[in-house]
Amino acid sequence: MAGPVKAALINPPDSTRSNDRIVAGTFANDATFRTDYYYTQGLGINLVHPGLAASPVNNILLHPAGGNRYHGLQIQFDTFTPLKILDPNIRYGDRPYAGYIYATQYLIANNAARKQRLTSGLALGFLGPGAGAKQLQIKAHELLDSPRPLGWDNQLRTDLILGYQAALDQQLLAAGKVLELIGQADASVGTLYTGAAGGLFLRAGKMNSYFQNLGITTRENRRGTQKFQFYAQGRLTGKLVGYNATLQGGLLNKSNPYTLPGELVKRTVLQKTAGLVGAYGGVSFESSVVWITPEFKGARSHQWMYFELRFVL
Repeated sequence: MAGPVKAALINPPDSTRSNDRIVAGTFANDATFRTDYYYTQGLGINLVHPGLAASPVNNILLHPAGGNRYHGLQIQFDTFTPLKILDPNIRYGDRPYAGYIYATQYLIANNAARKQRLTSGLALGFLGPGAGAKQLQIKAHELLDSPRPLGWDNQLRTDLILGYQAALDQQLLAAGKVLELIGQADASVGTLYTGAAGGLFLRAGKMNSYFQNLGITTRENRRGTQKFQFYAQGRLTGKLVGYNATLQGGLLNKSNPYTLPGELVKRTVLQKTAGLVGAYGGVSFESSVVWITPEFKGARSHQWMYFELRFVL
């Protein structure tokens, strides 16, 4: 592809590449609710940086014209266990032990005029023992003087994570600068998750518009925004599940000790999130509760806490 043509696709007309440099760290855990099963722990690191615009991955990401473009890289680590982690045997009909780590390069096309945001990303990583979920959970239990998990030898074996995801946010209504209702839809195709989702996202309080920036911004781009923000937010999402490798195993490696049969996987799942966000200048902090309906037949609903610290470099 010729250089000018290629540049036009990555930098479409009327689009501006944001120079914001943002780092976010996330932590999720169900210990607050005195549980230790299903989705039990997650860690993430997220970087938004204009230098990532040079990556060739951007050639396959979505580039609508108009608004600001944010280029980012996210690394995600998650841990899953069955209901009883003190049982060394395979718990048939329960969730398998699983851990994964993957990186997603993504592009956010944020159009403040249209009150619209389009995010697309390519994920690459692996599922299985190499992710270190067994070692991390055992070490955490040792530090907390908790019983040692006994079933990790039955975890899902090593497999490839490769996937593509696209998500659209569109404002539905707003009341000044104190309330926003946003419609959300996304779809993913890959070896880890394949499915679609749609829902509503509500924000209320002292805040900047969701579509003004990514929640915080550099000092140079802060003109006309509220320096201090404090607001509540809630999200209701319905999911259609096509494939879930944390339940059914990876698509390439069939040597798993145990996977959940496809007929036991719930194909519709409801997820709710409620939380508070505080921000001042180039720093923000979120604390939320996430609740999800059973993901397979015979399972329980589950809930966990989610925390995010975000700051401008």
